[in-house]
Amino acid sequence: MPVDSTRRATVLGAGSWGTALAVHLGTCGHDVKLWGRDAALVETIAAARENAAYLQGVPLPDAVTPDAVLDRALDAARFVVIAVPSHGLRAVLRQAAPFLPPGAILVSATKGLDAETLDRMSQVVVQETAGRHAVVALSGPSFAIEVAQGLPTALVAASDTPSAVDAVQRELAGPRLRLYGSDDLIGVEIGAALKNVIAIAAGAVESLHLGHNALAALITRGLTEISRLACAMGGRRETVSGLSGMGDLVLTCTGRPSRNRHVGIELGRGRALADILAGMRMVAEGVRTCDAALALGQRCGVELPITAEMAEVLAGRRTPREAVGCLMLRPQRGELDGI
Repeated sequence: MPVDSTRRATVLGAGSWGTALAVHLGTCGHDVKLWGRDAALVETIAAARENAAYLQGVPLPDAVTPDAVLDRALDAARFVVIAVPSHGLRAVLRQAAPFLPPGAILVSATKGLDAETLDRMSQVVVQETAGRHAVVALSGPSFAIEVAQGLPTALVAASDTPSAVDAVQRELAGPRLRLYGSDDLIGVEIGAALKNVIAIAAGAVESLHLGHNALAALITRGLTEISRLACAMGGRRETVSGLSGMGDLVLTCTGRPSRNRHVGIELGRGRALADILAGMRMVAEGVRTCDAALALGQRCGVELPITAEMAEVLAGRRTPREAVGCLMLRPQRGELDGI
């Protein structure tokens, strides 16, 4: 597809997800700048025309230009897609804010919670850019490698600015990427954040060979947990039942490329968390999200039993098998209690 210089997009974050989104946008005719904090990595990507460190085997379209100079990368961008880990989001936005073009739409593709403030990612974006830009959260079941390979994917674009949702759907979708619109930022972002915690638990269930029954129960009750918190915060239950909740939860709990599932599998094998993380190049957001989600639940008066048990496991105070036992021996209750 010919590149249209008036359809200029910048992707902040040269990891697997940022690179995959840049590949998608470049394939769909956008003029794309791919920015990363690691100048040496960006230089290597530019020379090889491939991000071998994070997305090996996927060539960059000609329309994608890696660039480590932030002001140059952001110049004239109509869409700024933010795909950095949650713990680095504030720092990147503070650096980028002075160079954001007026009228640019900010698309948050980061999933998680701010560990200190418990804010959702779109809230962090608004705070660090002084509310000068429309913000859209992009979420749903999506492994980076499959998006980069052009395999069919459906996501949700959520914002409290309807025109921004319309623009993102119109301009960022493509033949292999379908975008559904939503005005429920809370539901979309809470689903995106908490599914990573449940996925760690799912990996542990798998490695402990507890069976398909246990995994199905975990995913279902995990969805209940996510829904309970999202609704307490003002989100809608039907949003959590959709792509950004149930869809993303199932994918992350069962898919082999899931980093959070991998952490759970290794925990179930008895490995220490520090050793697991030391061997991973990419971030497993559920590890950082777990304590923040639990604190958010306490703030909202919402019980999150799976998240609470995973916090114990991640802190080394309980083994995965012990955590399963604690969940199974909780007092009996009605299935819809608290919903």
